[in-house]
Amino acid sequence: MTAPFVMLVDDEVTFVETMAKRLEKRNIETLIALSGEESLEALKTHQDLDVIVLDVKMPGMDGLETLKRIKQELPLIEVIMLTGHATIQSGIEGMKLGAYDFLTKPCDVEELVSKINDAANKKREHEEKIMDAERKDLLLKYEP
Repeated sequence: MTAPFVMLVDDEVTFVETMAKRLEKRNIETLIALSGEESLEALKTHQDLDVIVLDVKMPGMDGLETLKRIKQELPLIEVIMLTGHATIQSGIEGMKLGAYDFLTKPCDVEELVSKINDAANKKREHEEKIMDAERKDLLLKYEP
């Protein structure tokens, strides 16, 4: 199985740079975006992402608005929301909007890695089901 491809979206530069290094040490390929807008722009050229780790509180477009836009554009990409202790309600709201899960910051790297792997597996299972259904549909069209 291939390692997940993850985008970290957070306006705290030191946080995303440190987390990217920690994830890459665990063979998780990462991409960094420092705003919701930047993440949506990156999605145009990186539609092969498996998981997005998205901070709720960011200036400009916040995490919940970014999540809505991601799910409109690429609904199969799984999103893990990161919340501060004061914004746990936002994490719950994110799950209602389609987020895979949420973690409070600062988060344990091993817990994040576990959730990333689970989310990437869920995305791949969905993709496999869609491909199976498309193959069956194609076969039915050409059966005598």
